Amino acid sequence: MKTTVRAASAAVLLAACVSVNAAWAEAPKAPEPAKPVDAASFFAGRWYEIGRTPMSLTDGCVAGYTDYLKKGDGLEQRDACRDKTPAGKEKVIAGPLKILNPGQNTKVHVSYRLFGAIPIAREYWMLDHGDGWFIQATPDMKMINIYTRDPRPSPDQVVQLTERTRALGYDPGKLEFPPLQAAK
Repeated sequence: MKTTVRAASAAVLLAACVSVNAAWAEAPKAPEPAKPVDAASFFAGRWYEIGRTPMSLTDGCVAGYTDYLKKGDGLEQRDACRDKTPAGKEKVIAGPLKILNPGQNTKVHVSYRLFGAIPIAREYWMLDHGDGWFIQATPDMKMINIYTRDPRPSPDQVVQLTERTRALGYDPGKLEFPPLQAAK
């Protein structure tokens, strides 16, 4: 009986190790960004979040946006949203942004401070962009976001950008599309 239990335990442990290794081996990697970014116009002003990968930090966040701001001789990324409704209380997380590949300007590192004290570092790649839109992801594709300059893009544009995430290798079924900015 002890031999059977040991053999079964060993088989379960081996299967778990194979499963973990297979998951690591198959972990998606972001494709290299499609084309360079003009840093002066791209990293300036407001971009509106249209779709995103759900995570606990954004639970209840709607009407999201990112502001790129000049700070001294550097840049700051300020991510914000509204709590529960487009008219809800603003929630903000911000930090200095460093361009990791000057010239291409498609890979950045942001050092956020949650509650002003807890450091959260993120690397983002601008996988693709066009006139008034971009798709960014973390290099491991665990997080992906769709942004536009328009706070209320057309449903057709949202569908096109969602399909573009699929073409980049991301499962768009994992995206959420929180309520957008209030109409003016």
